Amino acid sequence: MAKEQENTMNYSIHDDRVIGEVQIADEVVAIIAGLAATEVKGVASMYGNITNELVAKLGMKNLSKGVKIEVSDGKVSVDLAINMEYGYNIPEVTGAVQDRVKNAIETMTGLSVEDVNIRVAGVNLEDE
Repeated sequence: MAKEQENTMNYSIHDDRVIGEVQIADEVVAIIAGLAATEVKGVASMYGNITNELVAKLGMKNLSKGVKIEVSDGKVSVDLAINMEYGYNIPEVTGAVQDRVKNAIETMTGLSVEDVNIRVAGVNLEDE
């Protein structure tokens, strides 16, 4: 028993570097996903219900509109609804959105992204 204690004397309690608990709200993960998606060329906007559209027009942006997040056991499942710009290749843009959203969430939160599901809800036509 004494030998075990001697071996543990070399163990530093600072290796864990844990001084408290960190909690990330689902809303934060949704905002990260929404911002990452809108950074992809070809995505016009996130799709939201009429209330979200009205709120956005009044200047109070809801950055998580069109995003549904489910977090369980450190794994994230993301559902996005987007409006695309006319003339862009849907499979290419949605693939880029999936990659961007996955990387953004994993980099910023440390959570593992299980899947990113995308629904193309509309196409914005250019005003001429």
